[in-house]
Amino acid sequence: MPGILFSLINHMTSSNRPNVLFLFTDQQRADTIGALGNPVMQTPHLDRLCREGTAFTSAYSPSPECVPARCSLITGAYVSHTGCASNGQAMPSEESTPTFMSLLTEAGYRTHGVGKCHFTPDSTAMRGFQTRETSEEIIPSDGQSDYFEHVAESGFAHVMEPLGVRGEMYYVPQPAQQPAELCHSHWVADRTINFIEKQKDDAQPWLCYAGFIHPHPPFNPPNPWHKLYRAPDMPMPHMPLGFEALQCYINRFQNRYKYRDRGYDLNLLRCLRAYYNACVSFIDYQVGRIIASLEASGELDNTLIVYSSDHGELLGDFGSFGKRSFHDAASKVPLIARLPGRFVAGQQCEKPASLIDIATTVCGAAGVDRIDQFDGVDLADLAAGKSDRDTVFMQYQRGSDTLISAVSEDYKYTWSAPDQREYLFKRSDSPETQDLISVVGHTGAHQDMKRRLVAHVRDGSYADELLDDQDQFVSLPPKQMPANPDALLFYQDPPNHTVKLPKGYTPRPIE
Repeated sequence: MPGILFSLINHMTSSNRPNVLFLFTDQQRADTIGALGNPVMQTPHLDRLCREGTAFTSAYSPSPECVPARCSLITGAYVSHTGCASNGQAMPSEESTPTFMSLLTEAGYRTHGVGKCHFTPDSTAMRGFQTRETSEEIIPSDGQSDYFEHVAESGFAHVMEPLGVRGEMYYVPQPAQQPAELCHSHWVADRTINFIEKQKDDAQPWLCYAGFIHPHPPFNPPNPWHKLYRAPDMPMPHMPLGFEALQCYINRFQNRYKYRDRGYDLNLLRCLRAYYNACVSFIDYQVGRIIASLEASGELDNTLIVYSSDHGELLGDFGSFGKRSFHDAASKVPLIARLPGRFVAGQQCEKPASLIDIATTVCGAAGVDRIDQFDGVDLADLAAGKSDRDTVFMQYQRGSDTLISAVSEDYKYTWSAPDQREYLFKRSDSPETQDLISVVGHTGAHQDMKRRLVAHVRDGSYADELLDDQDQFVSLPPKQMPANPDALLFYQDPPNHTVKLPKGYTPRPIE
């Protein structure tokens, strides 16, 4: 009887609760959307979301790396509360920390996940989803991949790396080895559309998460998308005078292990940017397919659509590559929300926002009242001027490797423990060109931003790792890169993948 009663109540009230379509990319810069000021990008479907929804143009990742960003995203909590600060650290258990997916499931939503989630330590965990269709960049030894199985069953089992060749080729632009219809972004759209079509005759509200892996490297758009942008038409990377002084230790470290610290080939960099942009446009095409399916189902205006990414990508800016950086190229993300009556069409909100706000926003729209556990605010309130929050925070790593930032409407302040150095940038100086630490006229801003960051650290679970008794950052020896230019080079090949050569051909091992 209680189950029947719950179903009846759920049926009667579902019309008042919107569906939720969460479109989430990996490593997409905030400046990759045509409607938001990029004259090069071709993104007609994201442009449509900007016209019909609200774009948050100062949105930041809580951590510019995949796992900690996603941990903060689904729990609505900063790194200082989750304890997950890097890819190598586990997320809090499902039992100890509810996710916005689990709260919607409890509230009667049908919840489904498609594509990359990057949950740790169990990549196939549900974390509140009722069902999942799985895919990650690399299949863990204890995991599975519905996408990889799909590629193999479609006649392309010979492709060792359907998401692009990694290792030394990780940051070398390359066309996909399979047709567009078998590429990951297309598969995510296919499975998302399949879910939407199955739900169209069901009164139960739903949450569907669509996790794209692109434009995460390798940058391997399919044919003919790899010719959509051409290298000579791409802008040069942002390398202001003295840009080396704006790098921090993690930039130099990851440049080394990405085989990108022996000079700059600017033509190759422009080609890399062209292939990266093509990956974004290919996703944009899939977004259009998904929106068309939602529109055909009659549920478009009854669905909260949120589009975002876990972090950005440096793409040669500051002579650096990858994520794990406080610079906007790596830490700032696209964030768009569309739901008529809740988000104003065509609005651009410049107030600092964060991925931690998505949990509050989704639960707020769904009528879930357990949002006081989250650190974030409802993006609808932020855009409407109903939130007095003026600062968001970012953190990568813990202890002696910590990189931590505070972002206000006017400034961004960062402490890099490996460098034992502070950085201060005025937000209007974008992309960043001048560090204002110790610059005359900015002492007050420096102290104010430091105070905000220290207060944030003190509010967290492990302040003693970063602060002394006088609220100063702990003094440690700065980290240095090894002198050997081949030190730290390693492969990022998928595990359990062996090179299968013709029978009788056995190469001599390198001593």
